[in-house]
Amino acid sequence: MALVQILHYLDLIGTVVFAITGLLAARRKQLDLFGAIVIAMVTAIGGGTMRDLIIDVPVFWTQDDLYIYVVVISALLLFFLARYKRLPVKMLLFLDALGLAVFTVIGTQKAMALGFSDPIAIMTGIMTGVVGGVIRDVLVGEVPLVFRKEIYATASFVGASLLLLLIQWGVATDWAVVVSIIVTLSMRVFAIMFNIELPVFISYRAPEPPGAAISTNDDASSKSDSTKP
Repeated sequence: MALVQILHYLDLIGTVVFAITGLLAARRKQLDLFGAIVIAMVTAIGGGTMRDLIIDVPVFWTQDDLYIYVVVISALLLFFLARYKRLPVKMLLFLDALGLAVFTVIGTQKAMALGFSDPIAIMTGIMTGVVGGVIRDVLVGEVPLVFRKEIYATASFVGASLLLLLIQWGVATDWAVVVSIIVTLSMRVFAIMFNIELPVFISYRAPEPPGAAISTNDDASSKSDSTKP
C-alpha cells in the first residue's frame, strides 16, 4: 500500500479521534446533541480549515465531504455510547497523539508543495495539528491545552521541523514522513506516560532581606501591645 493511502487512512482515524475529544469536552460541559456535534466538528477539522484559509487554497472538506460524514457519524455514535459505556480515555490519548503527528506532517507537506518558506510550512503543520483543539477549548470555556504545561504543540513543532530538515538533507520523502510521524508521536506518548511537562511562566519575586520577617512580626506585636488597655 502506498504511503499516500496510508496517510489518508491515518488522517481519517485522526479525524475520528479528534472528534471524540471534542465530544468529551462537550460532555464535561453537558451540552446538547447539536452543541456536541459542533464541538466535535471544530475539533476535528478546525485546524485544517484554518490552514487552508490562510494559505488560500480550497478548504479540504469542501473537496472531500467524507470528513463531514466521519465527524457526524462518530459524534452521534459516541454521544449515545458514552451514556452506557466508559470510554478508554488512556487509549484515546495515544490515538490523539497519532492524530497530532499525522495532521502535522500533512499540514507541513501541503505548504511545502505550494512553495511556501520553511517557517510558513512549520506554522501550517502546527496549525493543522493544534488549532482545532484551541477552538474547542475556547468554545467550552477552558484554557487551551497548548497554552498549558502539556508537550503538545512542542511535539508538533519538532515533527514539522524534522520533516523539512530531512528532506533538505536529501532523505527520501516517504522516509522523512515516517520518521517525522514517529518522532512526533514518541514525544507526545513519552510526555503522557512519564508526566513530562514544560516549565510554567512565574513572575519574579525578589527575596526578602534577612530579618524582614522578624521585624514585621515585631511591628505586628508592638501594634498589638499598643492596643491593649
